[in-house]
Amino acid sequence: MELSDKSSSVFIAGHTGLVGSALVRALQKSGYANLILRTSGELDLRNQEAVRAFFAAAKPEFVIVAAAHVGGILANSNYPVPFLADNLSIELNVIQSAAQVGTKRLIFLGSSCVYPRLATQPLKESSLLTGPLEETNQWYAVAKIAGLKLCEAYFKQFGYDFLSLMPTNLYGPCDNFDLSTSHVLPALIRRFHEAHLEDDTKEVMLWGTGSPRREFLHVDDLADACLFILQTAENRITEHASGRLINVGSGSEITIRELATMIRNIVGSKNPITWDDSKPDGTPRKSMDVSIMKTLGWEAKIGLNEGLAATYKWYTEHGK
Repeated sequence: MELSDKSSSVFIAGHTGLVGSALVRALQKSGYANLILRTSGELDLRNQEAVRAFFAAAKPEFVIVAAAHVGGILANSNYPVPFLADNLSIELNVIQSAAQVGTKRLIFLGSSCVYPRLATQPLKESSLLTGPLEETNQWYAVAKIAGLKLCEAYFKQFGYDFLSLMPTNLYGPCDNFDLSTSHVLPALIRRFHEAHLEDDTKEVMLWGTGSPRREFLHVDDLADACLFILQTAENRITEHASGRLINVGSGSEITIRELATMIRNIVGSKNPITWDDSKPDGTPRKSMDVSIMKTLGWEAKIGLNEGLAATYKWYTEHGK
């Protein structure tokens, strides 16, 4: 059932993070005031009993699962247990509890890393489980695959209106800029900003060759896409996404080398860039086929240069 009544209750799991905070902004801007929000300190989504008690009391009509244990290549490699176990616990607890209280629609947010490492580009929803995953983020990917399959199972067995959106690489305000756990884009912003402040002649050493191609989506565009899907009739979604899985992306891609140069220019840095090709590149290319979203009537609006400039401004004001 679509979200049409602006007094409907909406639970955003993970509302303080990159995606969750964007969802709060988008829903409030559109006039939805009955948002149910809990910090991790107030509700540990890994705790099954606590989550069930919360759902039984709050009975949210709509749920968006934006909560997750996330990070880049380094964090995935060093801490595989929380990337697998924590994410499995979060999604199982939230999705099962939503079903138990009769939630009208649930959106589970995944990641483009669920697709095989060498899948045909651009990545189609039908590519899921057709080949081996990228080893550097396999723990997170396996957990996300389990979550989206659980949503599909609830739809198939019981008819619950649960579906999954698979966004491409995200960025924007409230991102994680910690160099030990962040993704490539916020890490580049911080690296160039700090190098620029310290010494504009200092080399900035980056991992890999810079050749992998990536697609980036501003998190406010993802929030807009989630709201669009919440407001779309179920029969239209099922008509175009029988597997209850829909990609969300910008439709354009860029090499990591090009991205680094673009961010360096936005920061105003003149620092020379060197590449450590002894470090892993990750998946060679990740571009999303977003034809289902386009058919439904949604496209991204925020260009990469515009989004990067706004994100860097946010970082200088808040991110440090």
